[in-house]
Amino acid sequence: MYRMLVSGFAIASVMGCLHTVAWAQDPIHKAGRGLTNVLTCWIELPKQIHMGSQESNPVTGLAWGLVKGIGLTGLRGGVGLYEAVTFPIPYPKDYASPYDGMELTDYAWE
Repeated sequence: MYRMLVSGFAIASVMGCLHTVAWAQDPIHKAGRGLTNVLTCWIELPKQIHMGSQESNPVTGLAWGLVKGIGLTGLRGGVGLYEAVTFPIPYPKDYASPYDGMELTDYAWE
């Protein structure tokens, strides 16, 4: 009984973490997300090239992944810089993620 209770609690905790919405609740989180994205924006390039290579035609997928990776690297770096500079300002509303509605996630490795 004890093992089932502990296992159930562990599973519920993990599942609860998987369904949380990512947002910056305050200026410190916004600044951290911005600086992290400025420093790790380069991850988009190999990530998109790898994802392109998984397409049905790897040659065109690699080419499109390279183009897309360059664009998303610039976008992530630019938005990260914007967030790092404007971290005291609660915009978007209540420090929400500026990546909502974009193809990007809050961090490059997600």
